[in-house]
Amino acid sequence: MPAPAYRPLTVVQLPPAPSPGLLDDLAELAGRGRVLAAGPPNAVDALRGRGLEVLAGQDARALGVLLDHADAVTVEAASAADVLALARDLDADHVRLAPGADGLDLDGLAADVVVCAEGTLSPSAGTRLWRTAAPAADLELLSRAVQISSVSGDERDLAEFLAAWCARQGIDAEVDAAGNLVATRGTGPRRLLLLGHLDTVPHRWPARWHGDVLTGRGSVDAKASLVAYLQTLAELDVPEGAQVRVVGAVQEEVTSSGAFHVRDHYPADAVVVGEPSGAHALTVGYHGLCKILLAVREPTAHTAGRGVRTAADRLVDAAAAVRSAVAALSPDALVAVLGVDARNHGDVQAGDAVIDVRVPPGVATADLRAAVRAAVPAPVTVGFQRCTPGVATPRSSGLVRAFTRALRAAGSTPRHLAKKGSSDMNTLATTWEGVPMVAYGPGDARLDHTPHERLDATEYRHARTVLAAAVRDWLSSPS
Repeated sequence: MPAPAYRPLTVVQLPPAPSPGLLDDLAELAGRGRVLAAGPPNAVDALRGRGLEVLAGQDARALGVLLDHADAVTVEAASAADVLALARDLDADHVRLAPGADGLDLDGLAADVVVCAEGTLSPSAGTRLWRTAAPAADLELLSRAVQISSVSGDERDLAEFLAAWCARQGIDAEVDAAGNLVATRGTGPRRLLLLGHLDTVPHRWPARWHGDVLTGRGSVDAKASLVAYLQTLAELDVPEGAQVRVVGAVQEEVTSSGAFHVRDHYPADAVVVGEPSGAHALTVGYHGLCKILLAVREPTAHTAGRGVRTAADRLVDAAAAVRSAVAALSPDALVAVLGVDARNHGDVQAGDAVIDVRVPPGVATADLRAAVRAAVPAPVTVGFQRCTPGVATPRSSGLVRAFTRALRAAGSTPRHLAKKGSSDMNTLATTWEGVPMVAYGPGDARLDHTPHERLDATEYRHARTVLAAAVRDWLSSPS
């Protein structure tokens, strides 16, 4: 019962006579998510001419339903202001306005807004409208990254925006086959990887600066870390014989597909993962994560019959068996049932459950899989959506010592954290053995995934100071 993939919503203002190139761009957007095309009535025929399934609507309450059942939905809109009003009502992720739009009110709008160039919907060819200005120049990239929507599966716009920023700084950067942002300096054999992630969980709200405090989805988890890594790379003098690579991975919040691609294509001698440890602390370990999928199909029977077992009964028993098996394997493991669904489907009862298991470093994922499979009774079947090991880097590691020295030099009392959550560090650890890995980034991790994400500029700047010093220390230390 995995969660359905997020489908971003882009609201597009169509000009009176859409060009073939613009319609091609719109079809490409429809392949990535939901599209609401606002413009004159002739837009419907133009879109259908591109082979899209198009529905028309007017009432905003009905548009959300229509958007789930077509490639594109069209609606008449007289002005850019009307388009923005629709975007607010529907909690759009992106807005693409026709050329010439100006004097717009972006208040209350969480979507990123681009006034497009003639004949294209590409953000890179248009003009982005920023709803909030950073209080200082060194915070501008962070401010803008948080304003660009990048929910898991919809990271492309942010990746391309950051790649363009890197190019202006003279950094080699690209968006790779997985959709990751990859920025590199140096060509030497000693390789340091700074691995952040582009994506956020859903539910966005308008990013704003309140004095020196930035609020917005991703300000903590974990755009601040990624932007700090890029700014550090831009200012870094990479010594001969070394290479520093920054990756903004996709899908960290769901499948970790970006990190799996990193694991298989970008080997490194040390890794810093971009997750909020807080500017004054360093994360040296994470619990492993295993998502277990339980499924059952049972013939329908009357519950008044003696010994009748429903699909729901089977799943409840199976979940209890998983808890017992995990506890026997590791008393420090954590088990949570994320969801259960069981119901009648004619003459069959079908059910699924998803169980989240967190295990400390030292517990082999193969042992966990075997214990769960042996414990769950038939006819319930067991699958594994994701299973990554726990990770712990010793404090004697050269990478940990480099951060410890940098923290002290910046006036912090170093704290070393072992977290019960997981990160892309665990993904790399599925095959990378003996590679020292830590996680470092600004922000309070207790705000992750909440509607209260916020980051103080002082915290961000302190983390940048520590990160730059630690990276220079590691690069200058003997291998």
